[in-house]
Amino acid sequence: MHFGLCSSRILCVRVCAVSFLRVCGLKKTVSMPKRAKKNEEAVEGETGNGAEPAKKEKKGKEPESPILYEDPPAKMTGKDGRASNMKITSWNVDGLRAWVRKNGLDWVRKEDPDVLCLQETKCAEKALPSEVTDMPEYPHKYWAASEDKEGYSGVAMLCKTEPLNVTYGIGKEEHDKEGRVITAEFPSFFLVTAYVPNASRGLVRLDYRKTWDVDFRAYLSGLDQRKPLVLCGDLNVAHQEIDLKNPKGNRKNAGFTPEEREGFTQLLEAGFTDSFRELYREQANAYTFWTYMMNARAKNVGWRLDYFLLSSALLPGLCDSKIRNTAMGSDHCPITLYLAV
Repeated sequence: MHFGLCSSRILCVRVCAVSFLRVCGLKKTVSMPKRAKKNEEAVEGETGNGAEPAKKEKKGKEPESPILYEDPPAKMTGKDGRASNMKITSWNVDGLRAWVRKNGLDWVRKEDPDVLCLQETKCAEKALPSEVTDMPEYPHKYWAASEDKEGYSGVAMLCKTEPLNVTYGIGKEEHDKEGRVITAEFPSFFLVTAYVPNASRGLVRLDYRKTWDVDFRAYLSGLDQRKPLVLCGDLNVAHQEIDLKNPKGNRKNAGFTPEEREGFTQLLEAGFTDSFRELYREQANAYTFWTYMMNARAKNVGWRLDYFLLSSALLPGLCDSKIRNTAMGSDHCPITLYLAV
């Protein structure tokens, strides 16, 4: 076989094909293969909250080393000198049954909170895994699930000591049918766990979210008039630019719209305090959610969506507010509150 002649014929065929496509007004589809660049990665931009992927990095730019957050040792006394006597953990598990299979309960047993609050359980009470329902550490367990959609939303609260009273929802049918809120009354405070609705991709539920924010704030304010409260859960908003990796590219995406951020601001103005920011005002790169896409968690490209908010009356007893970002099992990590009550 004459290799030089063969190569010339192949080149001729390629040139003719490209010329034909150009004449027809079509894009060039015949091209020589390119070598893949080493260390070339897509830039992170997908939030899991309806955001679109960010543009790729410019060619030749080396990927930046991730800036990680290291959860410091817990502070065990409050501003008033009292020692912590209440430990609460909150975790969006992104599906209770899957979380159990990923050994989430092993971490819970090591953390050993007095109360465990879970969001996005996606599980009707009849389908709850026995590994959770049979836990002797938490004899008092409470569940709320969506009435209309199986495998959607859902929250839970597991307590070592029995609350004085437990209620479900916020008293409005349009919200309560989705199983998003449980409230437990203890002797000196209310504990509310919530999975706040997502504005969704394309912001198709943004108007509903704005209505929720108004109604939920009124509900919390009503409780606060009776007894101070702790609100925990996935509140589905990054309040400030410091609370997510890519604020500029997410201003029109669910979780960082001006409307959602303003709703959170109004909640703080109603008398509640973001416990993490109270203690760590300038701490950047501290996130609680990372999309499963594009290796976002390893790169620490995330959002802080999970919170402990406190009534002002509880602030003197605030000891610490932790982000347990090394705990695996979900696209969110758990958070833990140390409180003197």
